[in-house]
Amino acid sequence: MENQEAKFGFTEFAETWNGRLAMLGFVIGLATEYLTGQGILSQIGIM
Repeated sequence: MENQEAKFGFTEFAETWNGRLAMLGFVIGLATEYLTGQGILSQIGIM
């Protein structure tokens, strides 16, 4: 039988990329706050 892995859902591949992109987004958010001097909420006009 062939090894048929799920293409959708909680797979190791999907979770690895989800973690990588979350870390990238967090670092970009911190850098944006540092460079602009404003938090994310004030940048989008909520506060």
